[in-house]
Amino acid sequence: MGNSAQQAARPPYGILAVLMVGAFIAFLNNTLLNIALPSIMKDLDVDASTVQWLTTGFMLVNGILIPTTAFLIQKYSIRHLFLAAMTLFTLGTLLAGIAHVFPILLGGRMLQASGSAIMMPLLMNVMLVSFPIEKRGTAMGVFGLILMAAPAIGPTLSGWIIEHYDWRMLFHFVTPIAIIVLLLGAFLLKDKKEKVDIRLDFISLLLSSAGFGGLLYGFSSAGREGWDSPKVYGTVAVGAVALVVFILRQTKQERPMLNFGVFRYPMFALSSAIAMTMNMAMFSGMLLLPIYVQTIRGITPFDAGLMLLPGALVMAFMSPVTGRLFDKFGGRVLAVTGLAITVATTYSFSKLTVDTTYTHLMVLHAVRMFGMSMVMMPVSTNGLNQLPARLYPHGTAMNNTLNQVAGAIGTALLITVMSNRTEARATEIGKEMMQKLTVKPTPEVIAQMKQQIMMKAMLDGINHAFFVAAWIIVVSLVLAFFVKRTKQVEDAKKMPGGQELKARAAE
Repeated sequence: MGNSAQQAARPPYGILAVLMVGAFIAFLNNTLLNIALPSIMKDLDVDASTVQWLTTGFMLVNGILIPTTAFLIQKYSIRHLFLAAMTLFTLGTLLAGIAHVFPILLGGRMLQASGSAIMMPLLMNVMLVSFPIEKRGTAMGVFGLILMAAPAIGPTLSGWIIEHYDWRMLFHFVTPIAIIVLLLGAFLLKDKKEKVDIRLDFISLLLSSAGFGGLLYGFSSAGREGWDSPKVYGTVAVGAVALVVFILRQTKQERPMLNFGVFRYPMFALSSAIAMTMNMAMFSGMLLLPIYVQTIRGITPFDAGLMLLPGALVMAFMSPVTGRLFDKFGGRVLAVTGLAITVATTYSFSKLTVDTTYTHLMVLHAVRMFGMSMVMMPVSTNGLNQLPARLYPHGTAMNNTLNQVAGAIGTALLITVMSNRTEARATEIGKEMMQKLTVKPTPEVIAQMKQQIMMKAMLDGINHAFFVAAWIIVVSLVLAFFVKRTKQVEDAKKMPGGQELKARAAE
C-alpha cells in the first residue's frame, strides 16, 4: 500500500493498541530490573561490572537482532512478527524467574531481548505509516505517554516487591501478563501480507552480528577486564572491521538488509548523532543512581523506587505535551532547551555527598527527566520525518540499533570510569588513613576502615562518572543547534545532494 493511501485511511488503532501493550510490558520489565541490581549482586555474589551484563547483554542481543528488523518488517506480517516477539519474550521471562545462578538469569534476559528487539521497530514503523507528518508529533507523544507509564510505576513497584519478596518475583509478576498479551495478539491481530520476493543475505547477517556484537561485547567487557585486555580491544577491533565490511556490502546491494543510505538525509543523520550521545549518558544514570542510593546511602529498594517516581511521571505526562509543541514549533527549540536542562542536572549529580537529602535527589532527578522528555522523541521524529516511506523500516531499525550500541558503550565507559576512579581513590584514602594511625589497628578496626574507604571511594567514583556524562551531553547540546524542521522527501529515488531535493528537505 502506498504511503498516501495508508495515511488517508483511518489509523489501525486496534493493531496499535495491541502493539503498545506488548511494548509496555517490555519497557516495564526493564525498569523493574534497575532497582533490583544491588539485590541481585548480593544474592548471586556478583560485582557491578558483572551485573551490568543484565543491561548490556540485553543491549547486545538487541544490537545484533534489530538490524534484521528492516528485512523482517518488509517480509512478514505484523501478526507473525508480534507473536514471534511475544513468544520469545515470555519464554525468557519464565527462564529468568527460575534462575538461581547468574548465567541462567543472563540467558533469560537475552531471550527476552530477542523478543523486544523485534517489538519496538515494528511498533515505530506502524506509527510512522499510520499518521501524516503534521499529526505525527502528537501521535508519538501519546505513544510516549503510554510507554513512559512503565518507567513511572516500574521502580516503585520493583522496590515494593524486592522488600517483601525475592527479586525473582519481578519476573513471576510479568509472566502471566506477557502470556495474556500473547493470547490477545493471537486472537485480535488478523492482518495479512502479500508474498514479498525478498531474501535475507546471510553474509550480511553474519557481518552485522560480528560488527555490532563485537563492539557491544568489547565495550561491555571493559568494566570487568580493563581497557588493556586483549578480550576488550580484540573484540572491538574485530567488530569495527566487520562493521566496515558490512557497511560496504550494504552500499553495493540493490536490496540491502540495512540501508545506510538513510544517513544521506542530513536531519536523520543529525538526529541519530544527538540520540546516540544522549543514550550514552542516560543508560549510565539508570545504573549509577540505584547503586548510590542503595549501596552508599542505604536507602531501601522501595524508597529508592519512590524517589525515581516523580521523574518518571514528569517524563510520561510531558510526552504528549512535547509532541504537540513539536508539531507547532519543530525540534530545535525543544532539543536545545531540554539538553541545557539535562547538562545542568547531570553536572549537579556529580556533586553528591553522603548527606545529600532524599528530597534533593528526588527533585534533581525529576528536573533531569523533564529535560530529557523534551529531546528524545522530538529529535527522533524530526529525523524520521525526512525519510521517504520506503526507508521507514530502515530508519527505525537504524535508530534502535545505534541507540542500543550507544547505550552499551556509554554504560561500559562510565561504569569503567566509576570503577577506575573508585580503585584509585581507595588506594589514596587507604594510605592517608594508615599514615594517621599511631597504634596497630585491631581486625575489627581494619574491617571498619575498609568499609569507610570503599564507601568514600565509590562515592567519588560515581560523582566522577556523572561529571563525564555531563560532558557527553554537551556534545548533544552543540549538535542540537543545527536541527531544522523537515519535510518528507517524496521522490524515493533521489537522494539528498542536489539543490532541488535540499530545498524540499528542510524549511
